[in-house]
Amino acid sequence: MNQNFEKQLQQDLYEYLLSKSEVDERFPDCPDVEGKWEEIARAYLPDGVREFYDFPTASLGWMMYIGMAVAKFWDDEWEIYGNIPDLYGYLRNKRGYDNLDDYVREDVLLLQGEESSALEKLAGDCASRVYSALRHQNIEPGTTEAFKAYVSCLHVLYLTGAAIQLKRMGYHMAKIN
Repeated sequence: MNQNFEKQLQQDLYEYLLSKSEVDERFPDCPDVEGKWEEIARAYLPDGVREFYDFPTASLGWMMYIGMAVAKFWDDEWEIYGNIPDLYGYLRNKRGYDNLDDYVREDVLLLQGEESSALEKLAGDCASRVYSALRHQNIEPGTTEAFKAYVSCLHVLYLTGAAIQLKRMGYHMAKIN
């Protein structure tokens, strides 16, 4: 169920974002960003799980911001950022967990005003969409299956955040014949 759920979730989010022109026709392949996933997930899970009960969309949505930040770091100075042993901790410790979204929008992506607000709305919409899909799985809370489904949601949001940011930076994924 879990791998199928993750694929369905990614497809749904991709189609939603494609309709808003936030991602390219082809989902990007960025091995450096993907390669950081497990390390980031392990570091994020204690905070994310703790916050999920009271703030599920923030717990999910923050991972989209992290994916965007990692894509930006990849484009800017990956030789530096790629060697930071705990990129999640690096991001969180700038302003704390509760303000991670603001830090990424303002200091990493350098967004202000309407651009920042639009991204905040987009991330919230994506997190709400993912949370709704998770709830509709009817998985018993606190089980191994629930944990795996939550991690799948985080993975999809991380990759989606990276895809959005790569497109915003001018990387366009096209099929090569």
